[in-house]
Amino acid sequence: MTSSVFSLMTSRTRTVIGALSVAAVLTLSACGGSDASDDAKDSSSSSSPSASASDGAAEGPQPDLDAIPDVVAEVNGEQVTKEEFVPIYKAAFQQAAAQAQMTGEEPDEKALRKQTADNLVDTELLLQEAESRGLEVSDEAVDEELADLAKQNGMGSADELLEAVEAQGLSAEQAREQVETQAMVEQLVADEDGPLEPTDKELRKIYAQAKKQQAASGGGQEIPPFDQVRDQLVEQAEAQQVGKVATELVTDLRKDADITINL
Repeated sequence: MTSSVFSLMTSRTRTVIGALSVAAVLTLSACGGSDASDDAKDSSSSSSPSASASDGAAEGPQPDLDAIPDVVAEVNGEQVTKEEFVPIYKAAFQQAAAQAQMTGEEPDEKALRKQTADNLVDTELLLQEAESRGLEVSDEAVDEELADLAKQNGMGSADELLEAVEAQGLSAEQAREQVETQAMVEQLVADEDGPLEPTDKELRKIYAQAKKQQAASGGGQEIPPFDQVRDQLVEQAEAQQVGKVATELVTDLRKDADITINL
């Protein structure tokens, strides 16, 4: 489960203008909370440099980081650096590599680099717009979100979550920055479109879509009853709304933006 924790932490920023997978959100609760906690401890205890190196080799193909410039992009005079780019790109590459194992096709690194750069440019545009509106995210709000993410992944505390993502290559500071980014974008969406308050009708529609997807995929894992996953459904509905409104904002912001991508 630590890999899914890492993916969750990184994808929440990487896909601020796109909704999370319905099926993934619904089946998260069925993964087993205690297993997530145990895996986190195991991963944390084996995070020495030698262990990390051997684990990386065992995981399969690794992304080519030498091809990434120190300044990946510039957005209205603000830089998107390699340091910001790499953890997001590595998460995207790991996901693509996992999919490649099923399809037999190698990840398209050029396309992944472009997609990651575009996503980070869009995120920077949203953050600049949020700053121009005077929006802020407090440390307390970041702490609450980390605690919530830890709970979603069956962990006892935010510290345990941060240990898990650090074992996967994302520093605690980077994790906090990504959570702050997501919270800022959510504030911007609320400022633009009003509070995120999905109705039961919307939640049941998402639930029905997830069940339909599960049946079509032939997966053996049964989706839990609606009442058991209502909180996850709320998260999913909010993510979809954030994605919809943020995409519309980015489309407008890009029209007058000065953007240079150096890949």
